[in-house]
Amino acid sequence: MPKHSTPKEALASSRERARRLRREQTDAERELWWHLRRKMPLIGTHFRRQVVIGPYIADFASHRLGLVVELDGSQHAEADHARRDALRTRVIESHGYRVLRFWNADVLSHPDSVLETIRAAVDKTDPPPPLTPPHGNRVYPISACQKGNSDESELPGGGATDKR
Repeated sequence: MPKHSTPKEALASSRERARRLRREQTDAERELWWHLRRKMPLIGTHFRRQVVIGPYIADFASHRLGLVVELDGSQHAEADHARRDALRTRVIESHGYRVLRFWNADVLSHPDSVLETIRAAVDKTDPPPPLTPPHGNRVYPISACQKGNSDESELPGGGATDKR
């Protein structure tokens, strides 16, 4: 991997590499992507392919669910690859994701079993936190709004609105 003088250059390089990987999918990636797009949206997921997470490019990721799916070829059974995969998993997990790993052969031979495992992981995922309101809108505790009078001075900030 080439060295870059700035983090911005490194990110641009990673994004370009991710684009190339999306164009040059393996058979297993193509198969799983087909299933993720056609079957998994029914249960409220949204996966993306070849997603930059830290210094790595994950095969599939759902940002909303904090879930990454990695597909491994037979070379990943070698000790050196296994160590690198373990480090890769730890780094991706440090970014707030859970990582599921599958062998390419399993995706191609038993796609329904792989999807069932992904579904089970999705079911165990905590719901995402509520969205932060956009600038200019404030959310007040119900108790502050239900005091029974219309005096806005009792609201946080004296009732002033954010006029950004």
